[in-house]
Amino acid sequence: MADTLILYTNPMSRGQIARWMIEEVGADYTTQILDYGTTMKGEAYRAINPMGKVPAIKHGERIVTEGAAICAYLADAFPDAGLAPDVADRADYYRWMFFAAGPVEHAVTNRSLEIAPTEKQQMMVGYGQYDTVVELLDGWLSSHEYFAGDRFTAADVYAGAQIVWGVGFGTLPKLPSFEAYVARVKAREAYQRAKAIDDALIAEMQGAGA
Repeated sequence: MADTLILYTNPMSRGQIARWMIEEVGADYTTQILDYGTTMKGEAYRAINPMGKVPAIKHGERIVTEGAAICAYLADAFPDAGLAPDVADRADYYRWMFFAAGPVEHAVTNRSLEIAPTEKQQMMVGYGQYDTVVELLDGWLSSHEYFAGDRFTAADVYAGAQIVWGVGFGTLPKLPSFEAYVARVKAREAYQRAKAIDDALIAEMQGAGA
């Protein structure tokens, strides 16, 4: 019997990334919806993720937290989905997966918090400055269809989700390369399935006054 897969999430969170990835690999899974400040910080969930943050997955007895790690793990755990390049061809795959997890995440978050490193501080922070991060992403996506080669991979789930969210909510500029890339990844059936599930859950929560 295959290991059971459980997604711990809240539809209004980065858990949307993990759901999209699970839909991409086509795995059977169950979902546990957690509420901010209550079940997410409760003892039962802290046994899964002591940070009290979502998403997390449990696959059999294996627990994985952090969005990029979840995407990379699922790509390897379900190889038939073809979402990880061959090991010899993973340079760009790893580069962009973890560029999104580090510099992109930090640059966008700090900008949203109105934190702008001084010139001296830019030497200390991994992303340097926000504009540099945007320029690098724009340069790559202006000349590449996807982040790792000419096909969609798990790197496009993780990095792609950040660009979809950033362009949609204004934390990234609506550059032609970004908008074209967003259209490509949003056209995927797995993205649309995952988004429909989370949108329905959000509507249900809002209707219940959550």
